[in-house]
Amino acid sequence: MEDSSALARLDRRVADCGACPRLVDWREEVARTKRAAFADWTYWGRPVPGFGPADARLVIVGLAPAAHGGNRTGRMFTGDRSGDVLYQALYDVGLASQPTSVSIGDGLELYGVRVTAPVHCAPPANKPTPGERDTCRPWLVQELKLLRPTLKAAVVLGAFGWQATLPAFAEAGWTVPRPRPPFAHGTRVALDGLDVFGCFHVSQRNTFTGRLTAEMLRGVLRTAADAAGLP
Repeated sequence: MEDSSALARLDRRVADCGACPRLVDWREEVARTKRAAFADWTYWGRPVPGFGPADARLVIVGLAPAAHGGNRTGRMFTGDRSGDVLYQALYDVGLASQPTSVSIGDGLELYGVRVTAPVHCAPPANKPTPGERDTCRPWLVQELKLLRPTLKAAVVLGAFGWQATLPAFAEAGWTVPRPRPPFAHGTRVALDGLDVFGCFHVSQRNTFTGRLTAEMLRGVLRTAADAAGLP
């Protein structure tokens, strides 16, 4: 209960962050102008905290919320094509209660899994700057510290997430090899008590071109779930 409360407090603090002026301006502008298909939505328009239980054994780390996905719905990977792919795969391997993720109140539950990102605000062109990545890192470090008592595995989506997350693991207390292992799909790095897996990002560029197939994604998630001791 204590860890759950601490994580909930962290999530509230994340949602109130205004540290990066460029990201604040962009996320709020998108929330005002909207996309025509979502004209009747009230956009979240704030930093998007992680999603999933405080006793997660597996964490999935992406890049940042999508402008008309998480920035609209207020939940990571919810309401966009990337989330459609990710949550379908999580459902397929038994880690989610349903295969779709359309709104924050749709009843989706994750089983032993927490989904988060190294950057919590939607960035222009889906490209945070290195400075924005580094400014946001303390939030990820604090989240990993709170998850550490139960965390056994991590799946990091994409090279940007990999470069941002390995230093966060180090700051959260895990020993990360030097030089840092390079990103590759399917790579597996053993830290002290934590297995970290690389996976191509679930971006439309990767999923539409077949660089990342549903079978490939399910394979990484199933291997990571097994490493985490999840059924």
